[in-house]
Amino acid sequence: MMTALLEKKAFICDMDGVLYHGNKLLDGVVAFVNWLIESKKEFIFLTNSSERSPAELSQKLNRLGLEVPKERYYTSALATASFLSSQCPGGSAYVIGEAGLTNALYDAGMTMNNVNPDYVVVGESRTYNMENIERAVHLVLKGAKLIGTNPDLTGPTEKGIVPATRALIAPIELATGVQAYFIGKPNPLMMRHAKKMLNTHSEDTVVIGDRMDTDILAGIEAGIDTVLVLSGVTDAAAMRKFPYQPKYVFNGVGDIIV
Repeated sequence: MMTALLEKKAFICDMDGVLYHGNKLLDGVVAFVNWLIESKKEFIFLTNSSERSPAELSQKLNRLGLEVPKERYYTSALATASFLSSQCPGGSAYVIGEAGLTNALYDAGMTMNNVNPDYVVVGESRTYNMENIERAVHLVLKGAKLIGTNPDLTGPTEKGIVPATRALIAPIELATGVQAYFIGKPNPLMMRHAKKMLNTHSEDTVVIGDRMDTDILAGIEAGIDTVLVLSGVTDAAAMRKFPYQPKYVFNGVGDIIV
């Protein structure tokens, strides 16, 4: 089985909980990424986080000791911007999120609007507060469509587990009675774009992640072999509770090449 995994031509790899926790690089990551490069594997870092742009993610990894160009990244912010611009070209949004999300929306031709937007878009945010929750609720009740960049409830940091987009958007859903539409993994929009960027077939590709409900589910539904690493939010006991299972399980990505 290990030989089949190592012979895959393309790797779709999550970031948070797989490569790092916050600003702490995980064990074995340098060796794994160097192996991808030296083995001439096609690979893309596919993250549900919407906080940072590909350029910022590249700079972050560079600070942590890895040089991976910005072309190797695709985020839920980019997927959200692409989806909204295709649904409502030239539309507008009220955004609760960071620069990676707002800039992606601007680049896709969307404008910011806190009066009568087409969409209320929620991603990870460091400035999340009651004022923007109340505004979002009022705008959704007036007819704005509610969008979440990803369905992650929590995310791993060097300090431990923190709330993520689904937890942040829940008060808006509860107060309005409106269910958000989530763009990030396991939404097939993300996986289709990753495969397009890699230009490889499903049977030649593998998905690596730390979440059963996003990374592993996305891979299974796309017909791609899956690797769960236990370095993020999922432990072995939690993994066994799901009705589907990954094809491979490792403590971390470094163990893949040992």
